[in-house]
Amino acid sequence: MKIDNSPARGTRDLLPATVARRDHVLAAIVEVYHRFGYRRIETPALENLDRLTSGQGGENEKLLFKIMRRGLDEELPAGTRTAELADLALRYDLTVPLTRFYGANHATLPSPFRSLQYGPVWRAERPQKGRYRQFVQCDIDMIGEESVLAEAELIEATMAALTAVGLTGATVRVSDRRFVAALAEAAGLDEAVRPAFFIGLDKLDKIGWDGVRAELDGKGLPGEKVGDALERIQKLRELPAASIADALANAVPTLADDVVADLAATTASLAETAGVSWEFDPTLVRGMGYYTGQIFEVAHPGSNSSIAGGGRYDKLIGRSLGKDVPACGFSIGFERIVDLLGDAPAQDSVAVLFEKEVPAARAMSVARELRADGRTATVLGRRGKFGAQLGRLEEWGFTSFVHLRSDDAAGAAVEERPLGAR
Repeated sequence: MKIDNSPARGTRDLLPATVARRDHVLAAIVEVYHRFGYRRIETPALENLDRLTSGQGGENEKLLFKIMRRGLDEELPAGTRTAELADLALRYDLTVPLTRFYGANHATLPSPFRSLQYGPVWRAERPQKGRYRQFVQCDIDMIGEESVLAEAELIEATMAALTAVGLTGATVRVSDRRFVAALAEAAGLDEAVRPAFFIGLDKLDKIGWDGVRAELDGKGLPGEKVGDALERIQKLRELPAASIADALANAVPTLADDVVADLAATTASLAETAGVSWEFDPTLVRGMGYYTGQIFEVAHPGSNSSIAGGGRYDKLIGRSLGKDVPACGFSIGFERIVDLLGDAPAQDSVAVLFEKEVPAARAMSVARELRADGRTATVLGRRGKFGAQLGRLEEWGFTSFVHLRSDDAAGAAVEERPLGAR
């Protein structure tokens, strides 16, 4: 029987050169986050199913990979419900596991707690270019901070991380879920139709104003009230930081003063942060149901989707702890960033080639001396045509080589030569 060696649909194998590029990007991101004081934690890939289906993850809950209970019979009675077959599932993001982690360990953690996580997550997506069923997320969160210090710092740290990996031209889009809800209310949209309005509004960058109007009309939303809401939104785009407070208060007179003050404080901080391009975007909604305040996304001209996103979720941890705790987080779209960056700069790596007459101990000694200087050195036997082997070494990511021959003079200096310039 022929064995199928291809990976599961929607997943992929990663070759050494690809993994090296990903490691390079991840190391640069993590190094920046460490400088801001974020401390890495780890949470399990498996979570209890009831936690992952508690209404915290929005549409992602429909994409769960559920794990069958142990000890099930091979054949099950007719009418057996799915709930009787599974009690665990693979995590679909890192935020829900973080809330459980904090609920269990908060007594031993500093306040505010700056959390850093990275690792694989799983969603039963329809496989397509740029969308995988297993992919890596990288998150930072600040738990226990009520003020907009959390929002401003998370955005600054993430933009610094993107700069560190060499990604330029990104823009932060900022809004607030409380503002979007108040705007819909001021326009006269009933609470029952607001979710449909938010979903339509979130598609603005893909289908344009006319497309949004047509979609909302097709869902039966009142055209006059939708038109009122969209007109208010159009007047609030591309506002400078100094004008945001007054413009919001004029557009939505019922908007709470603290919402206006928080947005004004965050955008003022961003305006003073060198190297950060930002805009207030009243059309930003984000799909997760757990956001309670400010929300943000990072857009890049090379990507049709956001490359990072997050927001405040002050009510989420209370489901684990029994009391609300202020919290805010930012998630980097690691896979999209790696794709945008392309090949990472080659990392210094030396191949120590030795002819078969040269003792292995000699080659290992040369490599040992190179490693003592903090360099990467790999011992390899000489095989085949010399030029072809050097070509393979370059493909494998080596940047230079040393060639040890049997006729080398005793005590002769080792000559290191670069690859790619032979």
